[in-house]
Amino acid sequence: MSNIFILRSSDGKPLKLDQAADIEPHIATLKSNADVEEIRLGGNTLGVEACKALAEVLKTKKNLKIFNAADIFTGRLISEIPDALTALLTALLALPNLHTVDLSDNAFGGRLAEPLKDFYSKAGPLRHLLLNNNGLGPVGGTIVANSIKELAAVKAADSSLPPLETIVCGRNRLEDSSMEAWASAYAAHKSLKTVKMVQNGIRPKGIDKLLRDGLSHCIGLLHLDLQDNTFTEIGAEALATVVPGWTKIEALCVGECLLSAHGGVLLGEALKLDKTPALKKLSLQYNEIDIKGAKAIQAATEKALPKLEILELNGNNFSGDDPIVEELRELFSERGFDGLDSLSDMEEDTDDEDEEDDEEEAEAKQEEEERADRAAKVVKDAERAEQQNVAQEKDVNVDDLADLLGATKITA
Repeated sequence: MSNIFILRSSDGKPLKLDQAADIEPHIATLKSNADVEEIRLGGNTLGVEACKALAEVLKTKKNLKIFNAADIFTGRLISEIPDALTALLTALLALPNLHTVDLSDNAFGGRLAEPLKDFYSKAGPLRHLLLNNNGLGPVGGTIVANSIKELAAVKAADSSLPPLETIVCGRNRLEDSSMEAWASAYAAHKSLKTVKMVQNGIRPKGIDKLLRDGLSHCIGLLHLDLQDNTFTEIGAEALATVVPGWTKIEALCVGECLLSAHGGVLLGEALKLDKTPALKKLSLQYNEIDIKGAKAIQAATEKALPKLEILELNGNNFSGDDPIVEELRELFSERGFDGLDSLSDMEEDTDDEDEEDDEEEAEAKQEEEERADRAAKVVKDAERAEQQNVAQEKDVNVDDLADLLGATKITA
């Protein structure tokens, strides 16, 4: 008998299962399979009563290791999902060998944070936590992160429980305000090997908190993906500070993170310290890295990253025709890899643009000097008029002086 159970219709179309009677025919084989190790429910839509019926069966599957419930509530009312999810997660807590739970692509929002908390804070056997694209928001994200931190205490109290190895929590709008909780969760689970938090609206201060106070403690990290958040130089500096501590890291993905020109240099110099020799993939696309940063990355690749196979630099601010690009391609060719991505969308600060900036600055300076000259002239005219005791109705220079001094002050 197969160790994998997949919930599906005979014609391959998604199932809409509302009541217990609706799901019974589809789980008959699951009931009789005592050795099932993996269950896949994704692509169907399950109601409350159907989930309760399934939960009764789940409780008996003591050999279950992987539970994949991604995308199982499409079209369901908001009021249905809490009871349906609670039934399933409560049943899973009875399974001693369950190490992977995937709840991705379900529109939970913050309202489902409490059922998730009740599960994550108690799921001792859990090793791989996948919660991607659930719309948690910063409040829901904080609740989930705190529950993951509580799980660390559960694992610490029982040496037979395995360490947590994977957290995938991307596209959840976690934002800066939940980063303190997430940093604490990561610091509590120093065993983590894979962390993916893409596209969460995390800004520089949040990134700084996440890296310095959280992920820096995960010294066995193998794969980090924080793409499509916002670093700027603040986050890039934090990354450069902590990356030498990840001596086993194999994939570092920070593309579309606005590292900045100086941030690219900082990261390159950090990687050149020869502390990350196992790195195989480095994603840095669309980060405003200029030629100085590219040279720093090239130097690190040549001297300290002997196993690097993939380097993504497209969309940065240097020319794809620069000699540094050919040097990188030759380097990868010598290693037997086609490692550098296609630099089809590069931007470069040209000499013309620099000249235009210089011209604008010169024009602004000249205008300021002319304004100051006019103000000085008005002052002299006013003093001369006062000495000559000119009639008040003809002394319009006072108003002119006020206008010019006001304009000069504002401009300054």
